[in-house]
Amino acid sequence: MTQPITPPRAPAYTTTHGAAFCGDSLELLAELPDASVNLVMTSPPFALLREKAYGNRDQADYLDWLTAFARQVQRVLRDDGSFVLDLGGAYQRGVPARSLYPFRVLLRFCDEVGFFLAEDVYWHNPAKLPSPIEWVNKRKMRMKDSVNTVWWFSKTEWPKADVSKVLAPYSDRMKKLLDDPGAFYKPAVRPSGHDIGKGFATNNGGAIPANLLQIPNTESNGLYVDACKAVGAERHPARFPAKLPEFFIRLLTDPGDLVVDIFAGSNTTGQVAEAEGRRWLSFELRADYVAASAFRFLDKQNTPTDLQAVHAAVLAGHAVHLPNFLPQRDMLMPAPEPVLSLHRM
Repeated sequence: MTQPITPPRAPAYTTTHGAAFCGDSLELLAELPDASVNLVMTSPPFALLREKAYGNRDQADYLDWLTAFARQVQRVLRDDGSFVLDLGGAYQRGVPARSLYPFRVLLRFCDEVGFFLAEDVYWHNPAKLPSPIEWVNKRKMRMKDSVNTVWWFSKTEWPKADVSKVLAPYSDRMKKLLDDPGAFYKPAVRPSGHDIGKGFATNNGGAIPANLLQIPNTESNGLYVDACKAVGAERHPARFPAKLPEFFIRLLTDPGDLVVDIFAGSNTTGQVAEAEGRRWLSFELRADYVAASAFRFLDKQNTPTDLQAVHAAVLAGHAVHLPNFLPQRDMLMPAPEPVLSLHRM
């Protein structure tokens, strides 16, 4: 069921479409072929003042550290590929003034590495707890920080993208307009210069999404969390919700494309890529996080014994093929597509 790991680059585990690797992401990136990746979607450890368990860097050396990864990402991306980077905000030490590090990352990546900014996107998490405590809760001098900056970088000015794949639901008012256009507007050129013609009332299946994504991060159950509890594994403390990578995977890739997460954590990106029929690779330095992330690809019918076996095998350094652990009813699946080798062609 499992095989001993073959140094230096056997995966920690594989699925139908992807593979998770435990190791230094910079080294793993260096082994990918040039122009082989369609999308890198990731959330690196943030440049926070208070050190976290998942290994965030101090703001002073953060830019140099992250830029080294950006150079490798730029190399492995296809010409129409994208690099989506989720960055949380931070404050300067000891004062209620914001750090400019997300904007310094933007300028460094564009000016020095050669990326283009395809679009600035903002993720609003309405469920986020008030922080930082000193300025928000205690002194009540600042609003809670509930918006992350998500830079959408591209290798060229023309990355692959299709907004029609991520249309937002129409508002109730828009639905009424579509049912009876004449009751709501008359075709004309507005003072703003917009020409509102008859085509405005065409039902396109949804509205063009805004670059402000409101996605609550409220996962408190589900197989990953339940399985971690069952085997006593530590959950990754900074997981982003599946809807965030889902949006960009649908927007920027097609089925069969390759998606890579270089700071995978609990591997939400890989789970979404698998569900969307994309090939994927995930890189994570901490073996315990990699082992627990395997639970995302199992089934609610897996027993605690199954979960413990998978977790122990990954921690022991065995390359685990997770479909072998799925209930028999899930084994009737198409033959897996090949995952990109971690060796240059």
